[in-house]
Amino acid sequence: MAFLGTAQPVFAADTAATQETITPAFAETIANVPGKTMTALVVDYAPGGKSLPHRHGQAFVVAYVLSGAIRSQVNNGEVRVYHAGESWTEKPGAHHMVSENASDTEPAKLLAIFVADTNDKQLVTFDKK
Repeated sequence: MAFLGTAQPVFAADTAATQETITPAFAETIANVPGKTMTALVVDYAPGGKSLPHRHGQAFVVAYVLSGAIRSQVNNGEVRVYHAGESWTEKPGAHHMVSENASDTEPAKLLAIFVADTNDKQLVTFDKK
């Protein structure tokens, strides 16, 4: 299993003002699915923290809330709050419009797991401000 260092180009944008920390966890080629890699990122949100709207290219994404509560909206779907132990998926090409800590007083953390083309190194592309 390959563990990613912070030098990996898995996301692109100035996220300094968003009150989030994105930490690469691992990347592993999928032996029975040639040309695909599974990559995981841990996203930590400070109280009231949020991500800018973003896309994940052609990756399929599973998001799993590790702690706290995350408010999420994908495309024009319903805005929903997910609590620790809950998950959602994002289809390739989806636009993640809302991703934020639902609490102004407690931190929140999620695990984002991507299945993408092995050559696709840009897993998160934030909208321009």
